[in-house]
Amino acid sequence: MMEIYAALVLHSAGKKADEAGIKKVLEGAGSKPDETKIKALVSSLEGLNIEDVLKEASALAAAPAAEKKEEKKEEVPDKTDEKKAEEAAAGLSSLFG
Repeated sequence: MMEIYAALVLHSAGKKADEAGIKKVLEGAGSKPDETKIKALVSSLEGLNIEDVLKEASALAAAPAAEKKEEKKEEVPDKTDEKKAEEAAAGLSSLFG
């Protein structure tokens, strides 16, 4: 996971996320670089536009939040419905009361 963060730091600094750069970032942060993980990450990033991936991830993260807002909207009960319910209850109580 640290390797991914290092690649994002390099990207945000406008530098290429290559093996040497990721290794330097990890060493600078006091972490021991794992060469295998770094090589796997760099090969998976080849031909990938990090900016597009970040935009897509932001859109996907925002979508559930928008859905939750729509779900939270509750219908405001109509005052006439409340009044009818009260009248019905009053009518029933007069039968038994």
